[in-house]
Amino acid sequence: MLAGASESARPPVPPRAAARIELRRFAGHVEHEEQLSHLRIAHLTDQHFGRVTPHHVQRTAIEITNEQGPDLVVITGDFVCHSQAYLDELEQVLRQIQAPVVGVLGNHDHWSGAESVRKALRRAGVEVLDNVHTVLTLRNQRLQVVGLDDAYTGHADATLATRGLRTDLPTIGLSHIAEEADKLWELGVPLVFSGHTHAGQVTLARMHEIFLGHLIGHKYVHGLYGSRKRAGAKGAVYVGAGIGAAVMPLRLGERGRREVAVFELGEKAGAEWEHHAEQPPLKGRPPSERTKAKRREQLERKRKKHAKPV
Repeated sequence: MLAGASESARPPVPPRAAARIELRRFAGHVEHEEQLSHLRIAHLTDQHFGRVTPHHVQRTAIEITNEQGPDLVVITGDFVCHSQAYLDELEQVLRQIQAPVVGVLGNHDHWSGAESVRKALRRAGVEVLDNVHTVLTLRNQRLQVVGLDDAYTGHADATLATRGLRTDLPTIGLSHIAEEADKLWELGVPLVFSGHTHAGQVTLARMHEIFLGHLIGHKYVHGLYGSRKRAGAKGAVYVGAGIGAAVMPLRLGERGRREVAVFELGEKAGAEWEHHAEQPPLKGRPPSERTKAKRREQLERKRKKHAKPV
């Protein structure tokens, strides 16, 4: 048993080196420590089922996830890559998850045909949260999960998603774009899971922060940001490195490797077994109106492409 883990925490199984998938572990927010005895949450993101990411990598990620014995698996978008051609593979692989699964869509899911992706996910047993929240009972404990639709393509609505949110229940949030955490914290969601950045894929010499932070404008690039340790603090967000890739599979640097992240809700933050501590955000900048307009045009072009009869 890892130091600091409760007796209810199940020991993790080391990931398979062949697929180069890192297993990273963390505790939850201090509010979870007060509200839960223990729940294990596995986080996957940016699977990008398609030609760029090999099938054995997708399968191995699920095997590693199952071996951790999670009480819940959360997936934060970009299930597919550039088309609907791999929806059958997506469904087949996700059906192998041996725990309840909830997820939210990402920009690639909308570009490839959001409704078709949603249907495949539902067939695979994934509960898709589109600007809504739900309450799950896991090991006789209740957990509230807030899910935002994709912000990159303009579909996120944090106010709608948190309408009627209960303040007496432990809560986590899901958003493909990490910067939406700023809104969710204010609306009562202390811990948010996200993706989109792939951790930059190349993290040597902090290239991921230079490119994604200073050039593109992300505040949150990879890992933990914010605060989990103080009651009343705004909150924390975890940006996963993801499993797949949309353009090329190259990943260099420890932080850029594919990953499965496991969060032990109810454990004390800052334990020595955590992969890393919270880190300060980058300066970041919100997308301009011009950028938003370009994204809307991009989405419409891709919608028309996928709406064409085959």
